[in-house]
Amino acid sequence: METTLQSFLKSDLLDKYILGTADASEILEVEHFISKYPEAHDEYIRLQDNLEILAKSNAVEAPQFILDSIHKTIEKEEIKKETPVISLTHTHVRRKKTWYRYSIAASIVAFIFASAAFLLYQQNILLKQENQVVVDEIFDLRNDIHDNNEKLDNLMRQFMKLNNPETEKYVLRGNDRAKDLKTVAYINAVDKTSMIDVVSLPQLPEDQTYQIWAELQGKMVNLGILDASDRKLKPIPYMEDALGLSITIEPKEGHGNTASAENEVAEISLKNN
Repeated sequence: METTLQSFLKSDLLDKYILGTADASEILEVEHFISKYPEAHDEYIRLQDNLEILAKSNAVEAPQFILDSIHKTIEKEEIKKETPVISLTHTHVRRKKTWYRYSIAASIVAFIFASAAFLLYQQNILLKQENQVVVDEIFDLRNDIHDNNEKLDNLMRQFMKLNNPETEKYVLRGNDRAKDLKTVAYINAVDKTSMIDVVSLPQLPEDQTYQIWAELQGKMVNLGILDASDRKLKPIPYMEDALGLSITIEPKEGHGNTASAENEVAEISLKNN
């Protein structure tokens, strides 16, 4: 049964189960292994944690056009309530017909027809505007669906990278100068990829920034600036044969390419790549 368990852990059944793409028989098989084997249960918890990290780092706000559509709908309802309704009443005409009274009646009829034509013209304009709004919303919806599909594809690719058995996880915690600092690096020496998740960074003065470095052949190589406002899982340059990673506090303007020990706030050693 040990062989069966190992085969299960190496398969993609747990991934499919968590992402909701497993069929009925696969669901039963996954739940059997999770309930029976602690190793399967632990792997299930690990995959859930990774998916939660990805979900938080790629969270998006609801599209603005939905709120705009609601506002427009409310405004249209108010316009409809305020639109005057013209009711025509029959008037009794006396039998005494004169040229003067005919002129008045003709003027009234002309006014009524002109008013009706004007109202029809306004309604036609409103109808065209509503049709244009619908066309614009459909266009925006198509674009939003396309963008969401791209985001979902990126999320799936990142999820698969995190769950790759070759991906190593390294947690960088701050020293006394930055006690609340926490950053997680994910490094895959086989695919030669590196990603970083900025969990928390203490606030710095406006003229300072956090920078991440790799120790390579006795030198410190700058891998970029860490921004606390950009709370997303993002790639960083992969450094083959790097011995460690460190984070320093550097001046925002005019910083060099050399890391100094007095500026260091976090560091870790890496496994041999």
